[in-house]
Amino acid sequence: MDEEYDVIVLGTGLKECILSGLLSVDGLKVLHMDRNDYYGGDSTSLNLNQLWKKFRGEDKPPAHLGASRDYNVDMVPKWLWFMSPDHITGPPFHQSRGRDEKITKFGAIHCSMFMMANGTLVRTLIHTDVTKYLSFKAVDGSFVFSKGKIHKVPATDMEALKSPLMGIFEKRRARNFFIYVQDYNEADPNTHKGLDLTRITTRELISKHGLSDDTVDFIGHALALHRDDRYLNEPALDTVKRMKLYAESLARFQGGSPYIYPLYGLGELPQAFARLSAVYGGTYMLNKPECKVEFDMEGKVCGVTSEGETAKCKKVVCDPSYLPNKVRKIGKVARAIAIMSHPIPNTNESHSVQIILPQKQLGRKSDMYVFCCSYTHNVAPKGKFIAFVSAEAETDNPESELKPGIDLLGQVDELFFDMYDRYEPSNESSLDNCFISTSYDATTHFETTVTDVLNMYTAITGKTVDLSVDLSAASAAEEY
Repeated sequence: MDEEYDVIVLGTGLKECILSGLLSVDGLKVLHMDRNDYYGGDSTSLNLNQLWKKFRGEDKPPAHLGASRDYNVDMVPKWLWFMSPDHITGPPFHQSRGRDEKITKFGAIHCSMFMMANGTLVRTLIHTDVTKYLSFKAVDGSFVFSKGKIHKVPATDMEALKSPLMGIFEKRRARNFFIYVQDYNEADPNTHKGLDLTRITTRELISKHGLSDDTVDFIGHALALHRDDRYLNEPALDTVKRMKLYAESLARFQGGSPYIYPLYGLGELPQAFARLSAVYGGTYMLNKPECKVEFDMEGKVCGVTSEGETAKCKKVVCDPSYLPNKVRKIGKVARAIAIMSHPIPNTNESHSVQIILPQKQLGRKSDMYVFCCSYTHNVAPKGKFIAFVSAEAETDNPESELKPGIDLLGQVDELFFDMYDRYEPSNESSLDNCFISTSYDATTHFETTVTDVLNMYTAITGKTVDLSVDLSAASAAEEY
């Protein structure tokens, strides 16, 4: 360990592993350490026994839930958006039948997330060729909660005409708005209809189409994936781009949602990027206690000490837990994890699904998210489903605060509640060379996660990641 490295990365959460992979590919000498004896940090996956120990102490799970090894419960559950063929092409996502390590079917992630099929994380996966270590499957459904009911999210002009979310006249107005968004091309002024979306706000754009507040609600939160209503007073271009990304991702696999999700859960992602780093010369050390960051007389990082040995370095990358004196608390996330024996009711029997509950529908300051996956993604035994309900905490009572989302689940076999603090860096990285990630938020997609990673990469290297890769050959895994 007594060597010198360009970068030492502390923690093996998803953000840290992505950065470790990217930096190793760049030719930097990287040492990656973790105080835990497993990969993933807060974004690991747990089997049933581990889940039970975390939330119920030493109690053993009931036998009717099945074998512990059949569970992979994500601690950071998020979906992925898949890239449109118009934007990226490249090697396909593989379906892996044989695996070189022991499979656990039941994995729980602390904060489940989907991948938008056209999103930045998928571009990063293709850019780094990490897809060869992973298999994905499309997510069945994307829904929104409105006026006490669950509705499929309409993403195109034709879906708008069929949606029960709107009356006949509102459907026509919404259809015209969707056509405007679908036809909009930032590089072609003829598609702008005389509107400069960099200058007018989203509120002004929507008012020109006469849309109702309820329609604006699902467009802004379930299509554009804004977390609160601040976007209404910001330039409309961002919202239009988000809507186009959703529609293009949805069209990618002709499925019921724009999302994909890894087979065997999100715990596979950190390990895949760890493999990438190792291939390019990165060194990994797990179960390293303390990991004390050392500074020189000028306050710049100069190394990391563990078990009496110090590895020298120029820069440190870490999650907030490794440098608690250089971060500030920015909020809390309330979360519930449910094990069920059925799909979420009123979602067309979908085995994997996202439901967004917009803030206005609940009288909250920010949205609530429901995420569900099942044995079809190899994260639970046959016939079992894992659901997550999450939100930015506005009280200290997660049971009460998350009730609107939990009520949508129907009967549950087991239910776990949790709250965790969110932190962001308070240091100036250019002065101390410490690059600290921001805690995961309550969203069930990866866009904010990867934005943080890419911003950190630029701060560390002074470069931007070229994500203009081509994914036209990419495909989700077939069912089997």
